[in-house]
Amino acid sequence: MIAVTRHTDVWLVRHPQTDWNQARRYQSRTDRPLTSFGQARLAAVAHRVRRIRFHAIVSSGLARTDAVATAVARQQPRPISAQQDGRWQEADHGQWEGLTYGEVTKRYADQANARFADPWHSRAHGGESVGDLWRRVEVAWDDLLREHSGQRILIVTHATPIQLVLCALLQLPFDQYWQFRFDLGGVTNVDLYPMGAITRVVNEVPPLRGRA
Repeated sequence: MIAVTRHTDVWLVRHPQTDWNQARRYQSRTDRPLTSFGQARLAAVAHRVRRIRFHAIVSSGLARTDAVATAVARQQPRPISAQQDGRWQEADHGQWEGLTYGEVTKRYADQANARFADPWHSRAHGGESVGDLWRRVEVAWDDLLREHSGQRILIVTHATPIQLVLCALLQLPFDQYWQFRFDLGGVTNVDLYPMGAITRVVNEVPPLRGRA
């Protein structure tokens, strides 16, 4: 990962709940609609960052991330368009896509055992490993920082990209990525400096509007 030359403020948001999240199905590149709860969480995220002025807003290019990016862009005081970058998508689950954990372990027991034993190298058939995911996310991250060093950036993405970015920024082993929990609609904020990163917010889940 490249180092910034000036203070850069990065916000990372995991998309809100879809119907497949609710059913606990593997979901990566399939476009699924937000549930009513997901829509409420989207509104809460937009309200949380309503006073923050972003220089760049990026989404992974799926409906569930675009919805958040667009909502935030619309409330900016100056015109700004959300950019789409598919490199921020979740790891491709291949043949596991749309299945529950129980269905995966029954249909693809050997794949599942290999993946859970070594997620960095193993992958679902036709899908990506965690290592595959990081190789594209790292390039997307570096490209974004080169263009927006010294600015404030919002990235609306998925759990694993956020986990890996934090591991890289905090110089933690990548095999510990799963120890970061990022809830649906969770907000994370990191200050980047030439000497390193400072985590300001990790997985803050904004309260739904009208609730404490």
